[in-house]
Amino acid sequence: MGAVGGHSPYDFRIGFYNDMPLPASKAGEEQVIQRKLETEVILSPLATVELVRWLSQHIQNYEATFGPIAKPQMGVKKTKKPDVVQDSTELQGYM
Repeated sequence: MGAVGGHSPYDFRIGFYNDMPLPASKAGEEQVIQRKLETEVILSPLATVELVRWLSQHIQNYEATFGPIAKPQMGVKKTKKPDVVQDSTELQGYM
């Protein structure tokens, strides 16, 4: 699961997708991944600003209750398996 998004002068867009490996027809072939766009959210610039404010407030409330949200460090060998593993894709490009 991941997300891609971008903006134009008129709107902000974010699309959420799932990646699914397709079965290889022959042994030794490269793995093919099929990406399916599940949903797309399109917001006006004003609605985007309001969403950012709402999210920021809820993140502050969450961290006040549960502590800071730690982002996993890439390339660092982990000695302990994390309780929750979540890979994400940076938002990129305009759809």
